[in-house]
Order: sequence, then C-alpha cells, then structure tokens
Amino acid sequence: MEKKEKRVKRIQKKLLHKYRLVILNEQTFEERFSFKLNRLNVFVTSILFAGFLVGTTTLIIAFTPLREYIPGYSSATLKRQVAQMVYQTDSLNRVLEINEQYLNSIKSVFTGEIKAVEFNKDSILAAAQTDPIVLGKTSKMDSILRSRVAQEDKYNPLLPSMNAQYSFFAPVKGTISDPYDSETKHYAVDIVTEKDAPVKAIADGTVIFAEWSALTGNVIIIKHADNMISVYKHNAMLTKSQGQLVKAGEVIATVGSTGELTTGPHLHFELWRDGFPINPTNVINFD
Repeated sequence: MEKKEKRVKRIQKKLLHKYRLVILNEQTFEERFSFKLNRLNVFVTSILFAGFLVGTTTLIIAFTPLREYIPGYSSATLKRQVAQMVYQTDSLNRVLEINEQYLNSIKSVFTGEIKAVEFNKDSILAAAQTDPIVLGKTSKMDSILRSRVAQEDKYNPLLPSMNAQYSFFAPVKGTISDPYDSETKHYAVDIVTEKDAPVKAIADGTVIFAEWSALTGNVIIIKHADNMISVYKHNAMLTKSQGQLVKAGEVIATVGSTGELTTGPHLHFELWRDGFPINPTNVINFD
C-alpha cells in the first residue's frame, strides 16, 4: 500500500511540477515572454484544443456545402438537379420519338410505300345529314364529320381562297405535262423542263427529308410556315440535306429523271397543308 501511495504521489508531483517556458531574443538573449507550465496544464489544454478542433470540423461538415465532398454524403440540390435532368431527358426522348414517327410517316407517303387516304366529301356530307341532330349536344361522330368537311372546304376553289395571303416562288419554269387530279390520286403537277435546271424552294422553311427512293429517285421535302409542306421528286441531285434551313428562291436540287416512275427530265411537285393536298397551280405560276 505504501508503494502504491508513493507511486501516486510521484505521479502527482510530476504532473504538478512547474516549468517555465521562456522566449528569448536570439541575438541579445533578452527575455520576451515566459509562461509557467506543468504537465497537467499542458495535457488539459491539449485535450480542450483537440475537442475544439473536432467540434468545429463537425459543425463545418454538418452545416456547410463541404459535406458534399465527403464520401457517403449527398447533396439535396444535386438530387433535385438530377431529377429535373432525368425528367427533361424523358420529355426530349418523347418529343424525338414523336418527330421521328411524323417524319417516317411523311417519308412513307411521299416515297409511295403508303397510299394517301381518299376522302369522299359527298359521302361525308350524306352521312352527316343522316345523323340525328340534338340541339345543345354534339356527338363525337358529328364533330369528326364537321372537321373533315371543313378541311375539304379549305381548298374548295368556289370558296374564298385561303392561300391568297401566300406568295410562292415557282420551283421551276416549264410546261405542265401531267396536271393535278384528285380523282386519279395524282396530288401533284409534273413540270417538264431542261435537265439539270435549278430547282428552287417555294418559300422559307426547313428540310425534313432529303433522300433517295427507288420509285421517285432523289426526293426533298420542305416544311414551311402554317403546316405547309412542299415536295420535289425525281431530282438529278440534291444540294440540301435534312435539317437545313432554306430561303425562298434558294436552289435545293437540280432537275433530273431519277427513279422508276419517270419517263424523262421533269419535276414532280406536290403541295400539302395540314395533311391535305393543294393544287399547286392555284398558288404558283409555272409558265
């Protein structure tokens, strides 16, 4: 027991033994500062300083953006941005799918793979007249019939022309060898002209199709304002590619005789609006 007490007293003596820390001028040995220290004070001060550092570091990590750089922590802002980007990506993918389906449909129609649907206005009107009329309530079938009749009337030459506001360039000048005829489903005019003559865009627009097809050769399709689409077939060469913007009167191709459905150099020209064909001679002078 005495040995144990002596050891405790020796430890206490070591801990409480006072030392002086003196800071001197190296050249003059003049005393600048001095501190009285013991081992216990140094130990306690070190523990407190270490605790202060740990606490300060913890607060900085917990309440500042620095925690994002520590593995295991995630940023709420980054999560929101990622979620927003995923949503935008899905939306853009959906828009791209819809545009691709739209362009593929146009491509199929104008390359001859799918025949255009024929709407008989007289049969539509007859069907509309046989439907019972209920005041204050319009059936779904009646709405569809009215919409189709309205589309037909938009291009009726006996009604005021809706195309009077447009001014189109003639794609080529020449003689019309095969006119527009809706009864035979020839929704175009064939203009005979010199081989390699420049083919011009009828108005400002965007090229949505510019490729080769076996039946109609080099085909270029331009989308204009107000859902207007112009189609140019049997070209010898195309000078524009899909996605390019063109100006009215700008050269987009040269006249040729490419494809199986041709007998000589000419331009097969079509004009569509809202999915319905327009007689090009009603709005363009090819002479």
